[in-house]
Amino acid sequence: MSSFRFGTLAAAACFLLTAAPASVRPASAQEAPGPRAPRGLWVLCEGSQRVLEHPERLPLLLDDAAALGVTDLFVQVYRGGKAWFGSTLADASPHARTFRVGEQDALAALIERAHARGLKVHAWVNVLSLAGNPDAPIVRSIGRRAVAEDQHGRSVLDYPDYDVPPPDRSYYRMGTPAVWLDPAAPGVRERLAATFAELVERYPGLDGLHLDYIRYPDVLPFTPGSRFGVGLSFGYGEASRARFLRETGKAAPFGSDLRNANAWDDWRRLQVTALVEAIGRSARAARPGLALSAAVISDRERAYLVDFQDWAGWLDAKLLDFAVPMLYTTDDARLGYAIESYEGLARTRALWVGLGSWLFRQSPDRAVAQLKRVEAAPALGSALFSWDSIREETGLLAALVASQQPAPSLTAPAAPAPPEDAAAAARPPSLAPRASDDLEPR
Repeated sequence: MSSFRFGTLAAAACFLLTAAPASVRPASAQEAPGPRAPRGLWVLCEGSQRVLEHPERLPLLLDDAAALGVTDLFVQVYRGGKAWFGSTLADASPHARTFRVGEQDALAALIERAHARGLKVHAWVNVLSLAGNPDAPIVRSIGRRAVAEDQHGRSVLDYPDYDVPPPDRSYYRMGTPAVWLDPAAPGVRERLAATFAELVERYPGLDGLHLDYIRYPDVLPFTPGSRFGVGLSFGYGEASRARFLRETGKAAPFGSDLRNANAWDDWRRLQVTALVEAIGRSARAARPGLALSAAVISDRERAYLVDFQDWAGWLDAKLLDFAVPMLYTTDDARLGYAIESYEGLARTRALWVGLGSWLFRQSPDRAVAQLKRVEAAPALGSALFSWDSIREETGLLAALVASQQPAPSLTAPAAPAPPEDAAAAARPPSLAPRASDDLEPR
């Protein structure tokens, strides 16, 4: 019994000796917080705020970004084949509606003011989706062959409202109804790379280029590849099938003919990768040191098999500096499983988890909980979608901002003041701060 008591006392003493310093050390001795994990904030060009058209909203954006712990802004400047920047290759009519400050246009002014606040700015571009714009300059220049066709030879241009036509509509629906470009169609890759190189050249202050819709279109329910002969898939234009034949010596599957389906799927995946590579090469030639990133399908296997988006491979090949899986979900279990998977991937790859904060307009505490879950994984960055939707909901904004405020930490009183400074000795010790611990249209 005595030996037991002695062991218990010894263990208690050991606990006090090791635990006490951490809880009572003076504020001056506290460890400095480590570097902040990166956090992005998507800013829509055609959302509720339209900051590039309203100069009075720019200070609101920068203030909100700072309060939300944001390090990087993803500012949308190319959507539906239209440009919110000066361009000769895209429809620049939206740029004419943006504000000017002296010699600066809106994007240049935003970059300058964001940099003054310590924020990086990435130009966010929707690459292969033209939204509902069949008259985009790239289509007028290249022609109908630029637009994706399904395995039955039907162009998305002929889909009613850009959704699956009857009778297939009884079984399938487009994941994102839109005019979709075919990355394998002759001229598409070169035109897109040139458009984004022009963007980067015009705005040398840009820190990055952020790619979105960099994939083939998909339909619901998802089909993991063409080899099963079910569902709908895209990229079957005559020019693309002819390219496949020239480059591989094999005939592309078409209609009910499933020959060479696996090789065809691999080839389509390579077309998206080649587009990422071409955009990065041109953009970095125009702006050495530019960060290239992409908003990607959150499920890596679905991205690879269904959308032909090999984002993990892009990171491994250094085609991207970081990827942002769009983990837009209200399912907490799914969120947790995905983050566990990303933590493993992040050992060798840079990942920022994209959160659909707009989903929790009526329950801001859940948006905060999701953000905290990502913050608990130090290898991962985060990104919030979107500033427009967060600013619309004052309760959501307030909750997310409050979650970023430093929490007080009790510290030991400072060393006794010299006798001659009785007033200082009478002041109570201060509390020292510590470091804070699928889908809306894009």
